[in-house]
Amino acid sequence: MHVIFEEDGQFKAGTILSETEATAQVEAASGKRSKVKAANILLRFAAPAPGEVMAEADALAEELDADFLWEAAGSDELGFEQLAQEYYGHTPRPAEATALLLKLHASPIHFHKKGKGRYRPAPAETLAAAKAGLEKKRLAAKKQAHLAAELAAFRLPPEYASLIPRILIAPDKNTLEYKALEEAAAATGLSPLRLVDRCGAIPSTLEFHRMSFTLEWFPRGTGFAPQGDSDPLRAKTRVASYAPVTEPIDPPDLPLAGVRAFSMDDEATTEIDDALSVQWRDDGGARVGIHIAAPALGIAPGSELDRVARERLSTVYFPGDKITMLPETLIHHYTLGEAHDCPALSLYVDVGPDLRVLGTETKVEQVHIADNLRHETLEAQFNDATLKNPDFPDYPYRRELEWLRDFAAVLEAGRGKTETVDRVDYSFKVEGERIRIEPRRRGSPIDKVVSELMIFANAHWGGWLAESRVPGIYRAQANGKTRMTTAPDPHQGLGVDQYAWSTSPLRRYVDLINQRQIISLASGTEPVYPPRSEALFAAVRDFELAYDAYAEYQRKMERYWVLRWLLQENVNEVTASVIREDLVRFDTLPMVTRAPSVMGVAPGARVRLAISGIDLLDVAFHAEYLETVAPPPDSAAAVP
Repeated sequence: MHVIFEEDGQFKAGTILSETEATAQVEAASGKRSKVKAANILLRFAAPAPGEVMAEADALAEELDADFLWEAAGSDELGFEQLAQEYYGHTPRPAEATALLLKLHASPIHFHKKGKGRYRPAPAETLAAAKAGLEKKRLAAKKQAHLAAELAAFRLPPEYASLIPRILIAPDKNTLEYKALEEAAAATGLSPLRLVDRCGAIPSTLEFHRMSFTLEWFPRGTGFAPQGDSDPLRAKTRVASYAPVTEPIDPPDLPLAGVRAFSMDDEATTEIDDALSVQWRDDGGARVGIHIAAPALGIAPGSELDRVARERLSTVYFPGDKITMLPETLIHHYTLGEAHDCPALSLYVDVGPDLRVLGTETKVEQVHIADNLRHETLEAQFNDATLKNPDFPDYPYRRELEWLRDFAAVLEAGRGKTETVDRVDYSFKVEGERIRIEPRRRGSPIDKVVSELMIFANAHWGGWLAESRVPGIYRAQANGKTRMTTAPDPHQGLGVDQYAWSTSPLRRYVDLINQRQIISLASGTEPVYPPRSEALFAAVRDFELAYDAYAEYQRKMERYWVLRWLLQENVNEVTASVIREDLVRFDTLPMVTRAPSVMGVAPGARVRLAISGIDLLDVAFHAEYLETVAPPPDSAAAVP
């Protein structure tokens, strides 16, 4: 006796070798033997052979029309043999009955399985909906195949014009466009990024890197909704989806300080956070004013402006542009612009004739900003060479600047951090498609004055917060690792007991938080953030993530523009110093990179490298060792 039986969701044919009331030992045509439950045996027959029945049944099932069967089946539940009897008009042969079984089972949208060999025709509306779904899937599959074929042929379908770079950076993996891209990438052996590039969809690598960054960190856009724009559609298209940003509230009436302050920044700076003043004392000393812009007076905690600043957390800097933390209206309102009386948080430092600090005082006041001095002009007048030249022509604030340079040197020595290493920083000047990279010696008198007085203010105010048990946010460093914390821990790198960022409130949200706390101390009011404030803890966590990401983007774009400069100037060879192992630093460009071919060259040696394979999309290149130009200083190391 032969049987058709169900096993693991499949229908098979075989011959019964032995049988009990509950099970049967069945041998399939392949020779495999199975123990089959009696309930799983759907059809018994004596002839023909099982293999012949399945072969013929497969052929007959291909000829059957599921729609016709559904119309003929009525609406009641029925068995496959019953429908086979009605369809063929006679007692069905084993192959015919099996063909109906196979067709019913393969047509789940037409027939719902109700038991072994039993099915119920689907309701008409259910079938119609299922067919519509299948047609939709068919069309989607057809479109996906077309898109994949076009991409594999390096032609960009129009559907992708608005999807790049989002589909590469933050894709919706359920879309057929993404699936087609993955399919085409696999077919061509390219990454999705490289495939899209081959299709000519990334004409500007610069714009691609910018958009990739903003998609991840500024998904709602980098602009700000204009005041009073309540049309959500216009606001969305112009500046993503920020709620309208209103003007900051005016600060309270503040006393006007009797000083004339000046700032020192580069020409591109609009967020002027700090300025200085010097009042000469009769004893030969001076009263130094460190004046910090005070946006905390006009940004109420929890306000729309505060939410914007809290979301961004910091201004993002990169060559040629920046993304400000605060709207231009607020920056203009609180920046320390020249010829204006500006609200400020001031730290006054009384300094004796011997340059020792005698006392300090913090005030919330208005300060007259007499001048915004710019590095580009000031550095030619105030530098190490002019400090040693008493005959150098006079220039604005010369006496104040030279005295501040001496005071800054005393502050630096007091931290035990006297700078002895001659280092170079670089400024990037992007002019359209061209880039200028200009060296600027680190530790110039301008740098020394500003950095030392800001370190003093941050350390002093951090200590004041800690002594007063007012919560604040500190930047701590131990064993070379820097972190943000709400505990006043030491900053070993700076040599101070605590360091609370407070001097850049227009650029960093942490400084804005600390400024609110310092103002509460100066004015004798309750602090905005009480002990164990969840807002402080959350700001620390989010700020570190954002600040690290912003810094990484700045480094990436500086690297990008160095590569652009190499291409622009047609430079294919550079000299570099070996830092260690395969790590080298270019001599006249801000580039540190790995060059495996310098392995074995002594650290400190200067080498010549061949530059090739510049890739602006990956921001990568190849540096190949050519020769050693000079051994390490004070070394007779042999040239390999």
